[in-house]
Amino acid sequence: MQYAGFTLRNNLFVAPMAGVTDRPFRQLCKKLGAGVAVSEMVTSNSLLYGSAKTRRRANHEGEVDPISVQIAGADPQMMADAARYNADNGAQIIDINMGCPAKKVCNVMAGSALMQDEPLVARILEAVVAAVPDTPVTLKFRTGWNRQHRNAPAVARIAEESGIRAIAIHGRTRADQYMGEAEYDTIAHVKTLVKIPVIANGDITSPEKAKYVLDYTGADGVMIGRAAQGRPWIFRETEHYLATGELMPPPLVSEILQVCRDHLADLYAFYGEDTGVKVARKHISWYTKGLVGSAAFRRAMNQLPDVPSQLAAVEDFFGQLAQQDARLRYEEELPQELAA
Repeated sequence: MQYAGFTLRNNLFVAPMAGVTDRPFRQLCKKLGAGVAVSEMVTSNSLLYGSAKTRRRANHEGEVDPISVQIAGADPQMMADAARYNADNGAQIIDINMGCPAKKVCNVMAGSALMQDEPLVARILEAVVAAVPDTPVTLKFRTGWNRQHRNAPAVARIAEESGIRAIAIHGRTRADQYMGEAEYDTIAHVKTLVKIPVIANGDITSPEKAKYVLDYTGADGVMIGRAAQGRPWIFRETEHYLATGELMPPPLVSEILQVCRDHLADLYAFYGEDTGVKVARKHISWYTKGLVGSAAFRRAMNQLPDVPSQLAAVEDFFGQLAQQDARLRYEEELPQELAA
């Protein structure tokens, strides 16, 4: 896929997720089949550039191209400065967040709250595009502020006129948060209005759903978020399904144990062991969710204080799984009487 001046291996994108899409997770998703992985949101507040959290979020060392960094804020000049700062520090694509529904973001009129003020949207987009003339700028937003105000078509036109190179649309309004089901009619409509690439996002949880959404909306690509948590190989599975129409068999337990080992090692190195152990807990929980016996394992694992005990628990859990079946088996796949 041609995207913002880059040739991608496919049209599969990792959605930016706060507290999730750090460098280790982005690298893992790219390794397992994603074409682009967008960073966690980086604040436009220049006072925070020196914070440890912001420095980590802007760390792209060893990351596979293209490096896409998402910025958030509500002031055109500060957003322009943030774009320039990140472009100077390795960002190859600047992505603007107008999709986050979190209250702490919307309360300062950033994220999806900006969709209430279309003139401000235009000023921000124009300022950012002008600030980094040699770096492509993309935009992520929702279908609207609420179901009575689905103004994604207007925002998409503003984006194209402002020089935005591609857009990603989550099929919910800000008011929907993550409740209910995503709708794709608005995305399909937007696709007919603009010439820049349109990426569809929201409730894409399987290879089959990815194909359905691509066919239904005519979108140029799909963006997967929560479904990749604990299952980053969904990108490999989806890439294969879109190319062949066939589903891959479930991965080997031994392979996923190695994926988990490598991911944990990256987390410990990236955050340091103390913080790394805490961050690793949620990823281990996602990796094991739905697997046989995982509920008791997660309760015990969350009490483990250090790297050796955490690694030993993971080895033991996957070792027991491998004795039952060489491939990953989730509880809903077992006969009902065994799953009870």
